[in-house]
Amino acid sequence: VQLQACGGGLVQAGGSLRLSCAASGLSIRSYTMSWFRQTPGKERELVSGIAWSGGTPDYAGSVKGRYTISRDTAKNTVYLQMNSLKPEDTAVYHCAATQRVRSSWPDPQTYYYWGQGTQVTVSS
Repeated sequence: VQLQACGGGLVQAGGSLRLSCAASGLSIRSYTMSWFRQTPGKERELVSGIAWSGGTPDYAGSVKGRYTISRDTAKNTVYLQMNSLKPEDTAVYHCAATQRVRSSWPDPQTYYYWGQGTQVTVSS
């Protein structure tokens, strides 16, 4: 199984980026796919998750209204559209896959597979 995340970069505050997570070796139709972010010295934080059924996504309060998670099952890829970016959004963003219940989504320990991470840097 591989989760290949890309799309990070350097952007000014207020700008946008779209992250992609291409999955191979698993079907995103069978897994909840989530995006986490992490900064040095901090715990990995759930940003957003979308269930295997494609139901209502979850978002962290800090990104709600600015980020949108989506998926393309034909491409077996999950996306994270990030708008109105702020300097505090700066982090390494990871995609991850789990089959655990929604209440477990915020816990990184419950994820089976992880991508390598992509750096997002927002300048003020």
